[in-house]
Amino acid sequence: MPKHALVSSLIGFALVGAVTAGGIAMASDSTELALTNGSARYIAPSGDSAGSATFTADVRDDSGVRSLKVLAWPGSSKLDPTAAELRHTNDATCRSASDDTSRCTYTLKVTKKEASRLDRGTWYVSALATAKDGDTVFVPHAATLHVND
Repeated sequence: MPKHALVSSLIGFALVGAVTAGGIAMASDSTELALTNGSARYIAPSGDSAGSATFTADVRDDSGVRSLKVLAWPGSSKLDPTAAELRHTNDATCRSASDDTSRCTYTLKVTKKEASRLDRGTWYVSALATAKDGDTVFVPHAATLHVND
């Protein structure tokens, strides 16, 4: 996928409208890397204030969490992001919640100009988590977002 498509998708994530997000992925073995409790929230720009888009998930691994990468993309774009492509996106901020779980949050500020460029309809969020021991888990459709007028 071209870099400009990834940049456009990242901007698009910041412009998400109504959100429907479910759990991301669950592992049955407590030692496996897993993502749970994924959710997204959009606050539209208002007046002179920027809006924001936020994606949050819990990431668990017995070795600890190194990173969570997130990419939102419009379903109409026919993009099919891969784990390799997500390695080149921005990191969420992860904070330890317990010995083996971190709460990771990715937030973008959204201007009115950016919001006006957003494709309307269904969007998908892809996520790539990396544990400190090098394990990774890629979830191509980690959440579904509905962007309305």
